[in-house]
Amino acid sequence: MTNDVLIMRGVTREYAVGGPFAKKKTLKALRGIDLTVSRGQTLGLVGESGCGKSTLAKILLGVEEPTAGIVLVDGRPLNSYDRLERAKLIQPVFQDPYSSLNPRMTVEAIISAPLAVRGVGTRVSRRKRVEELAAEVGLPRHLVDAYPSQLSGGQRQRVAIARALIGEPKILICDEPTSALDVSVQSQILNLLHRLKQELNLTMILISHNLAVVHHLADEVAVMYLGQIVERGPSEEIFERPHHPYTDALLKAVLIPRPGSRLPDLGLQAEFPSPLNPPSGCAFHPRCPYAQADCSRIAPATRGEQRSYRCHYPLNLVEASLTSAAS
Repeated sequence: MTNDVLIMRGVTREYAVGGPFAKKKTLKALRGIDLTVSRGQTLGLVGESGCGKSTLAKILLGVEEPTAGIVLVDGRPLNSYDRLERAKLIQPVFQDPYSSLNPRMTVEAIISAPLAVRGVGTRVSRRKRVEELAAEVGLPRHLVDAYPSQLSGGQRQRVAIARALIGEPKILICDEPTSALDVSVQSQILNLLHRLKQELNLTMILISHNLAVVHHLADEVAVMYLGQIVERGPSEEIFERPHHPYTDALLKAVLIPRPGSRLPDLGLQAEFPSPLNPPSGCAFHPRCPYAQADCSRIAPATRGEQRSYRCHYPLNLVEASLTSAAS
């Protein structure tokens, strides 16, 4: 039995956009995504807004279908599972705990809903499981009968995590799980996710703009740019020695909390391009400080396997050539 719980090959997602009196244009949100995620692994997805991270999550959750390509979960095409089977396999933890919980339902009803929908157990057995899971995520037992309006943001997110876990899913998709929380609460939720991942052998897809969060939780990192994965590899290697110039720019953009420090100079040459009119050749070439003439004409192929990147002139080769020239 393969250890790969999720495989994506050549996944694209296109949208026809335009008004009723305008010519329709094609927006390519995803452009040939290839991903493999092993059982028990946490994959961090990073990139600017509009790069396709949330679209990829929607496809995994079954909210949208890919235009082309295949998604396999446990060796089966994702679209071969019915709605309830897919919900048992893959569960989300959304960004905003204030809007993702039904205000008219108690915490018990919210957490037990996945079991109730599938007709699993009795009311008494579901109540017992809710209390057990509430304890696991650090939620006091007396709050099981409370309503979301009576909870803090951190408590609501613990409820959302418990709801996602009660059906024992194989994949947990966390879309900015801490961005709506106070800084003092974020670390608690991150530590909770880390602990649950280890104890339950969860496979997690972590989507975040916060690179510190990704560095803390992810085993591997995939960097997305304009609907493509431009670099992927072990978390420590990506953060310590990026190969793609875009990954390097993302890491340099992290603000240092130091009095008097200025905004970092990223060396980018242009603004983020429109996905309605992506650049020819390498999509990053208009902004890349290392771009050469062929970058605008030829799309780079993916190099490497465990440590992969899409770039004609990756930083590791640029540095090697500079060192050779200096010697």
